[in-house]
Amino acid sequence: MIIGASGGSGFLFIIVIGFLLIYLLFVRPQKRRQTEQQRLTDDLRIGDEVLTVGGIYGTVSQVEDDQVTVEIAPQTEVRVARRAIAGVTREPEEDETEEADETEEADETEEADETEEPGEAEELPEDEGSGPVASNEENRG
Repeated sequence: MIIGASGGSGFLFIIVIGFLLIYLLFVRPQKRRQTEQQRLTDDLRIGDEVLTVGGIYGTVSQVEDDQVTVEIAPQTEVRVARRAIAGVTREPEEDETEEADETEEADETEEADETEEPGEAEELPEDEGSGPVASNEENRG
């Protein structure tokens, strides 16, 4: 009968591990998303460009306790609940855009260096009967 008692404690251990995994995989990330969404809606300011849950982009024109007035077109405003704001699209900081521009310019320069060496002309395949040169030759002959 001692064997049965140890089997019960093993089963209890597996159940506890299962609940711990469920908490770590489902409950904790959901709480994190809820706190991020709450912080996002609490930080709404006039002039922020927002995306509603319904997929409408607009600019916040008025903020109240539980409602936000969003201008979706010139002279067209709608009232939505704060919880209906899915995301805020803010302009990136000026330093980030300058770094991104410098990176893009460096990438374009590297691509140009790799594709063509100075002084070399790129050879194009010749197709007979296509293009303005081929049609001019056919007309002369």
